[in-house]
Amino acid sequence: MDSFEVNKIVAAVLLVALLVIGIGKLSNVIFYVEKPEKPGYAVEVQQASTSTTANATVEDKKVDIAALMALGDVNAGEKIFKKCAACHSINQGGANKIGPALYNVVGRKIGGVADYKYSKAFVEYGKEWNFEELNGFLIKPSKWIKGTKMAYAGLRKEEDRASVIKYLNQNSDSPLPLP
Repeated sequence: MDSFEVNKIVAAVLLVALLVIGIGKLSNVIFYVEKPEKPGYAVEVQQASTSTTANATVEDKKVDIAALMALGDVNAGEKIFKKCAACHSINQGGANKIGPALYNVVGRKIGGVADYKYSKAFVEYGKEWNFEELNGFLIKPSKWIKGTKMAYAGLRKEEDRASVIKYLNQNSDSPLPLP
């Protein structure tokens, strides 16, 4: 192969590169697009009335606790409670762990274990652990009582929550009657 053929190959490669760059520049001139000042798309949303959204949140919080408790099973609750047992004791006279002992919890004042240091949110909450409170708390503890130290994600399934609540109610000196 002589130098003339090498020059032709190099020239062909350079011509292709020049053509690609030239076509790119030419297309920018032909198909000019003006860039917006603010990137993104404007999405038009109709404003919903605040009274309907407020009513929807109130309705979400109202749960038929009797129907929910009918879903639960004490034996299943004992199995599910094993997730809680890492932090809570359920035995009568059991010691506090990372979380307070939960024997006699149903019907007890929230933040009512004397020898456990609760978060400020629990102390100020001022209600009792009834079936509705336990259900709401077990869905997502940090959402139900804002500022709680409890870092548990919650129980999403209604059957699981009802089972755990029945199990907690059973582990008491005087279990409350089910709704």
